[in-house]
Amino acid sequence: MLNRRDWGQWCAATVLVSGAAGVQAASAASLAGGSQRLVVAVANKAAFCYLPLTIAERLGYFAAEGLALEVREYADASAAVRALLDGSAQMLSGSYSTTQMMRAHDEYLSAILMQALAPQIVLGASHRTMQSFRSARDLRGRRIGVTALGSASHRIASLALNRAGIRPQDVRFVPLSSPVDMLAAFRGGEIDALCHPDPLITRLEQSGELRVLLDTRTVRGTKELFGGPLPAACLAVTTEWMAANPVMCQASANAMVRALKWLRTAGPSDINKAVPEAYFQGDRSLYLAAFERAREAWASDGVMPESGPQTVANMLRRFSEIPELDDKRLSSTFTNQFALKAKTRFRA
Repeated sequence: MLNRRDWGQWCAATVLVSGAAGVQAASAASLAGGSQRLVVAVANKAAFCYLPLTIAERLGYFAAEGLALEVREYADASAAVRALLDGSAQMLSGSYSTTQMMRAHDEYLSAILMQALAPQIVLGASHRTMQSFRSARDLRGRRIGVTALGSASHRIASLALNRAGIRPQDVRFVPLSSPVDMLAAFRGGEIDALCHPDPLITRLEQSGELRVLLDTRTVRGTKELFGGPLPAACLAVTTEWMAANPVMCQASANAMVRALKWLRTAGPSDINKAVPEAYFQGDRSLYLAAFERAREAWASDGVMPESGPQTVANMLRRFSEIPELDDKRLSSTFTNQFALKAKTRFRA
């Protein structure tokens, strides 16, 4: 997630290229002549919410569409967005909320394909340091580990606390970006609770160390917190690049919809073959267990749900991060045109 201080440092293109039909014809001819290079920027590529991108890459779906894919991993979400805006990358695999935050500052990004419709983040308390824990109200005055201040995990923890009548200043948020550091702090008693994605959560559940308080790996848990589906991971581009490269956008959407369809029915043996060894972190059974918990959070066809953009806008306004966006500005933060065509083609 991006913090508000970053916005002044960036300058995004805001003028759509005219003559879209002519550009599309040129792009189609270029793709037909051979593979076109596509650089995708991402932070934490191994995160479950971005697994569709890895699957599409590993199974050759981008190559099948005439794209020579290069995925570049950056230290954080802000760096990945800067790479997109300065032209180092043509596409971003990141949070859909980023497109809204930038649009509120008259900067233009558009999500062209949804990867996940839930944040896949869990808030849980330690059985060790909170043995008498009864409800979320008991977190008052406690230390809560989050991936970063201003991150998705920080926001979700804050919203969950707010539901329990606890203000953010009533707890101490401890930023721990590395899952290894988060695990060590949790087991060492340095934090009393954490808000984090898998597979760390599944590891602590299996060992009996964690009591889950809020689970946005599920559609139900996400709806309970946000009031509806919360579009999370997406593929996004600048609107200028989208207007100039509609064929590449469609090819990318085709590759990703194939990956999403594959994920719906993939079994353990499929995952073992397709996922990079490094993602397992030495424990395949743990990864597979976490994969099953996350399966329903991925988008089924890459299409933005009707109520999704407004749910995200409502969430961001609760943190005073963006002013209210009218329907026109909100609709400019995404497009379903590419996902719908891919959905029809692959019967997703």
